[in-house]
Amino acid sequence: MASFFRRKKGLIFKFVIGVPILWFATVLLMTYQGSWSQDNRVDTEKRNNEPVINAQHVPVNRHDDFRGHDQSIHQEEQQRLARKMEQEKLIKEREERERRNIELMEKQKVEEIKNNPVLKFRSGESEVERVKVDPNAPGEQGKAVDIDKDKLSPEERKKYDDGWQRNAFNEYASNMISLHRSLPDVRDEECKTQKYRDNLPDTSVVVCFHNEAWSVLLRTVHSIIDRSPPHLLKEVILVDDFSDMDHLKKPLEDYAAKLKKVKVVRTKQREGLIRARLLGYSASTGTVLTYLDSHCECAEGWLEPLLSRIHEDKRHVVTPVIESILDDTLRFDFTKHKDIQVGRFDWNMVFNWMPVAESVKKKLINKATPIRSPTMAGGLFSISREYFTHLGTYDPGMDIWGGENLELSFRIWMCGGTLEIVPCSHVGHIFRKRSPYKWRTGVNVVKKNSIRLAEVWMDEYKNYYYERFNYDLGEYGDVTERKALRKSLNCKSFDWFVKNIYPDLFVPGDSIASGEIRSKAKPMCVDSSVDSHNMHKPVNMWPCHNQGGNQYWMLSKTGEIRRDDGCLDFSGGESIIIYPCHSQKGNQQWEYREDNTIFHSNTQKCMEVSLDGQKLLMKSCTGIDRQLWQWKRKKQ
Repeated sequence: MASFFRRKKGLIFKFVIGVPILWFATVLLMTYQGSWSQDNRVDTEKRNNEPVINAQHVPVNRHDDFRGHDQSIHQEEQQRLARKMEQEKLIKEREERERRNIELMEKQKVEEIKNNPVLKFRSGESEVERVKVDPNAPGEQGKAVDIDKDKLSPEERKKYDDGWQRNAFNEYASNMISLHRSLPDVRDEECKTQKYRDNLPDTSVVVCFHNEAWSVLLRTVHSIIDRSPPHLLKEVILVDDFSDMDHLKKPLEDYAAKLKKVKVVRTKQREGLIRARLLGYSASTGTVLTYLDSHCECAEGWLEPLLSRIHEDKRHVVTPVIESILDDTLRFDFTKHKDIQVGRFDWNMVFNWMPVAESVKKKLINKATPIRSPTMAGGLFSISREYFTHLGTYDPGMDIWGGENLELSFRIWMCGGTLEIVPCSHVGHIFRKRSPYKWRTGVNVVKKNSIRLAEVWMDEYKNYYYERFNYDLGEYGDVTERKALRKSLNCKSFDWFVKNIYPDLFVPGDSIASGEIRSKAKPMCVDSSVDSHNMHKPVNMWPCHNQGGNQYWMLSKTGEIRRDDGCLDFSGGESIIIYPCHSQKGNQQWEYREDNTIFHSNTQKCMEVSLDGQKLLMKSCTGIDRQLWQWKRKKQ
């Protein structure tokens, strides 16, 4: 017996120890089964979406003597666990594949953007989504769209001609160009490497329009959005000044609704540019106001340098370099730094451009340095909203447009601000040769507006302007509040402006004679425009009208017969031409002698009207009536 127990001791020991362990394991498995069943119900939907897996039976030890219920439970649990583990493994593998695919696609997208000049964005800035455009499409890279109108079908030719008539530019060509057309990056290298602060102020871009062409207006909008860092562009406000064209009604509103930052506001009647811009000012919420015309295209990097300058000092009012978009081919012409011009004005209160003075160029640190400008064109500029409010915004007594740009220019300089052109910012503008808009008014609004600015800002210098139309001021409204504004802002005098901001300005007070040059023999006066289009052209005679304008001339102390920057120039032959004043005497030196002849010092000839009174000639001095002249308000 003892030997039996010794022989079976190992088996007895396994039985005594194994049975309790087996019982305990069975209880745990049954408990786990209930819990897993609940989890299984939660996962049912997920499992149903996965491929069916044929679970294999886990092999059972053939020498296991335990059969029945416990063994069945154990096998079922193993099968379920195997299925679940296999499903979780497949899910993880699928999720990992999807993650890798997404990362690869994003990487490819970024590389495509970086390597594509149309989609290129600068590192360190928020990415701007760019629409891909065929690089060979019409107008791409700012190229011209040349159209031979004579080869168009009658139907297309009518569209071509109607577009010109409506807009005073080639709408037909514009419609062939993408709304997202590409432009070359024409910034100087010093501008391309400029670093700007991360906390620049944002801006509201205000675009006023009246009956603008669809493609030109939307190309303006998309160039703003496409080439502005998103965090700096607060909004684009389209101010409709009572347009009556259908495409600018619901179609425009529907289109703008798809662009997150664009909203349309409308005037209730035809207001004109000045009051439309005031409406845009009221609707804006940005820290900076940027005004653009409705036929512009912003070039790469246009916005940051403008906002950076205002961030340095809110009293800086800045304009981009305004590039020319040709009205016939829509070619985008770019200006080299050496050819940048600044704003000026003449005593007709007309804005124009002039080269940067050499004395100013020498003070520029580099090609990115802002350039001081006496005046601005007024269509495209950025100004701190707070500072614009402080300065009194626009003069609400001015009508439609004209003169507001000079008035604001004088006010900025005289009241403590600065007006600058920023060479790193380029914006194209379609310059039209005529205005396509009509106004039902008999009032010369440009003259009225200019008189308002002269009364408020020009002090005694206003008389040089009034001389041009013989002091016929007419009705120009009440300027009491604007004069009070000037006093409250503690602004400097206009004399300070002339001597410190525009010292090269010719001041008529230095002239010996002024007014019309009237022939004694004929009721005719010397008449000619002196703008850039009339340079080098002959001077003619015209019936005297006593309204100044093209018949107003001044004789300077140095012997120039001039109006603003255009002088009478005679180099031989019979014709006198208009030529830019050069202060070198020679062909431009004249004398108004006591016998009322006008004598050319260089050729020793006298000015004479032709027999029919139509032409101005140069002849040997004889003293005949056709060589005698009355120069109004001659100063001794």
